[in-house]
Parts: sequence; structure tokens; C-alpha cells
Amino acid sequence: MELQSSKLNKEMPGFSENENAKESSERNQPTKAEIQAWIISYLAELLEIESDEVDVKIPFERYSLDSSAAVGMTGDLQGWLGHEFDPTLVFDYPTIEALARHLSFLINT
Repeated sequence: MELQSSKLNKEMPGFSENENAKESSERNQPTKAEIQAWIISYLAELLEIESDEVDVKIPFERYSLDSSAAVGMTGDLQGWLGHEFDPTLVFDYPTIEALARHLSFLINT
């Protein structure tokens, strides 16, 4: 199944969690919450499930995300965020919550 990351990019909400999030918005960098929402949408579309069925604390492996899908998601994240990441990032940060936190830190520092 081929995902349309451009569709996901356009659908991301523009909101801020706190003052740091506001600053990242002003720099046109997605917040942790926006990154997390993007990953949830991506997985929901990939798995053909509703977004509310995706738990940010469950490891990616429990969603049967194989290495090919993980590399594809990392590539789409790179395109959306405009940064290069190691393709094994999903394995280094095995939950949506951990990955979003890490990516937010990387792109906002």
C-alpha cells in the first residue's frame, strides 16, 4: 500500500502545546504533538485502521511494522520535516511517543 505523505502533510493541525511549541511554530518547525499526530495518521492509513486505534505507547513492532515499512515511514518523515535521519530510527525509538519526542528535539535544537 502506497501512502500519500503529501496528503498527511496538509492535514496536520497547527497548534501549540506550550511556549516552546509556539517558538517552533514561528520557525515553521512542527511541534512534538504535530509529529506524533503525523505518525498516528501514517500508521492508521498504513494499517487501514482508525487513528484512535493507534496507541502512542505501544511499540511499533506490535503494529507489525516491518523493516520496509519502517524505512518508508522514516523517508516520508524526512521529506515532511526536511531533515535526514538514520533509517533505523524507528528501532532506536520504538514507540510513537518516543520517536515524536526525539524528532521534536532534533529539529528544534
